[in-house]
Amino acid sequence: MAATTEQAARQLAPRTRLIINADDFAFTPAVTAGILEAHHAGSVTSTSMMVHCPGWDDGVRQAKATPTLGIGLHLNLVVGAPLTTAPSLTDRRTGRFASLSTLTRRALTGALNIDEAEAECVAQLEALDRAGVVATHIDSHRHTHALPVLHRAVARVAVRRGLPLRRPVESHRRFPNDLPSQLHRGVIACSWRVTSVTAAVTRAPDHFIGVSMQGSEGFSSRLLRVLDSLPAGSVELMVHPGHVDD
Repeated sequence: MAATTEQAARQLAPRTRLIINADDFAFTPAVTAGILEAHHAGSVTSTSMMVHCPGWDDGVRQAKATPTLGIGLHLNLVVGAPLTTAPSLTDRRTGRFASLSTLTRRALTGALNIDEAEAECVAQLEALDRAGVVATHIDSHRHTHALPVLHRAVARVAVRRGLPLRRPVESHRRFPNDLPSQLHRGVIACSWRVTSVTAAVTRAPDHFIGVSMQGSEGFSSRLLRVLDSLPAGSVELMVHPGHVDD
């Protein structure tokens, strides 16, 4: 009887499904190499790919050669130049993306054009399509998709494509103490939590861990503690493996 009870308890116990996702695939060849090394070692099962960075051509080749690796869009709104005409996202002097601080300020002051943001997201997804890479999800570089206005633009695309969209909000964790990190994290968290419609119409893992791990001392020990206390349900752990380019 005891054995039967224990077996039933195990069957009913909440389970955790851990997804270790590596950001920045195709940022540079060296970053891609590090992600692939982690994948082949058995830890990283998913990655997010940038579409207009120095490692793009190499990344496409590697993506096609690695069918066991899930690859999503790492929407990029801060590095390089857009694929579309998007004045509200760019520096007027250079035509390149505005800095993260400028983008955040524009998001907070209503200076971003939602249609421009949506069109850029579509263009980057279509770049993956043309390259023969089937996107499995959407997230973004520096979590810009969670900023005001941008989250609605990207959510529209995610819903149309039926793709999960990262919800980069963590609770009950310690974060880097520097003011820029705290401010950026606070903007993201507030923006995401007040948009219940976005959360309701998009799919995502139940939990997200990653921002709190960035720039922290004792990364290995902190990671082990996190892994020992994972909540039930699906959990996305964001990581950034990679080698340094010469």
